[in-house]
Amino acid sequence: MTVKSLVISTLLMGTALACGAARAEPAGDEALFRSIYKELVEINTTESTGDTLVAATAMAKRLTDAGFPAADVQVLSSGPRKGDMVARLRGTGAKKPMLLMAHMDVVEARREDWAFDPFVLQEADGYFRARGSIDDKAMAAIFVANLIRLRNEGARPERDIILALTTDEELADSPHDGTHWLLENHRDLIDAEFSLNEGGGGTLRDGKPVSSNIQLSEKVYRSFRLEVKDPGGHSALPRRDNAITRLAEGLVRIADYEFPARLNPVTGAYLQIVTKLDAPEVKSALAALLAGDNRPEVIAPLSKRPGYNAQIRTTCVATMLEAGHAENALAQTARATINCRLLPDENPDDVERGLKAAVKDDRIAVIPLGTVVDSPASPMSPEILQAVEQISADMWPGVPVIPTQSGGYTDSRWLRKYGVPAYGVSGVFSEEGKSGVHGLNEQVGVKQLFDAKEFLYRLVSRLSGAAAAK
Repeated sequence: MTVKSLVISTLLMGTALACGAARAEPAGDEALFRSIYKELVEINTTESTGDTLVAATAMAKRLTDAGFPAADVQVLSSGPRKGDMVARLRGTGAKKPMLLMAHMDVVEARREDWAFDPFVLQEADGYFRARGSIDDKAMAAIFVANLIRLRNEGARPERDIILALTTDEELADSPHDGTHWLLENHRDLIDAEFSLNEGGGGTLRDGKPVSSNIQLSEKVYRSFRLEVKDPGGHSALPRRDNAITRLAEGLVRIADYEFPARLNPVTGAYLQIVTKLDAPEVKSALAALLAGDNRPEVIAPLSKRPGYNAQIRTTCVATMLEAGHAENALAQTARATINCRLLPDENPDDVERGLKAAVKDDRIAVIPLGTVVDSPASPMSPEILQAVEQISADMWPGVPVIPTQSGGYTDSRWLRKYGVPAYGVSGVFSEEGKSGVHGLNEQVGVKQLFDAKEFLYRLVSRLSGAAAAK
């Protein structure tokens, strides 16, 4: 089945099924989930002062207390304050296992910046609020609670369901990244036919669901350092070509530079849906790009929109600056960090060459940083996509499921690199720009969180064969 046919079937299905998002949880299940969610959110798992080993141990205890054999629940540590938890609900073995992924680490949050304590879960005005209330402790807690629910129901799925809760996803190049570390050191524990992970969610507009994403690919993370070396000198005798000015001029040229635009099956399908109600010039630009015309003047209406621009090309932007050693001296060194997000099939060497061509100055060194994680798109699995579409249509009638390519990265990059197809799908809907993810006052709607829990329960049940066995 092609991307286009899947998208069309999604739109038609959305109007055909209308059973609503009512929850059908057994007695006590909601209270159990609230307890798990609160415990996990309130464990500080930041890099600076937190401890994911504590979180991994706490979630493992939840599962063993619920009756999971100790042999099927493992806590593994790659270093101090670094923990991962891997658990398995055993099935018949008729099919290869499926993997549920969520990370437990969170980005930094300072109490003085927030309107409330970021590490105390609060419920107010219809929202759960705390650091990690969405990213990604929502999915982590949901998976733990749902795995317990399936066991309590006596589920005997056709395939093992593996749950991996990991550390250091939020760090760009950590040797303790749990998914990478497990793949390198304990591949047998998480080897699976496919994985469900973060990366896809739903969009609310004025409180109403308008779209739901399933992430099939993500852009590749790569940073560069631009560096200018200079003898320096006295600031009373300034030179036009001093290190800071030279670097600044190079940065302006990079800001004006655009990598060539192109579409892949995921971004083409995505843009055809999201631009349906857009301005005529945007739709015209997309039609040209779909036809293979990527001339800058033709596709300018797409390029001018940051959200669309990030889908159609590799992007690079200056994010950090460092220069000078005294206020009365010309800088001897000026540096800038350029963060690039590459299209999945982009050659990193071509990006480096593009930046060098853009700065047009051989005194500005362009130095690659970190390690590139090549991450091919996951295949368009009809089994998975149709399950997502049908359950979504049942719970949120008329809301299209849209295949997407993420601009940011998730741990799905490691899974895809190692040959495990990963699908970003959470069922968590939030208002654009209001969730506070990676920012201040992170929050998620109470109703939206419980709907996501039910959505993921149904999805895992169906894909594992547990639903058919009941």
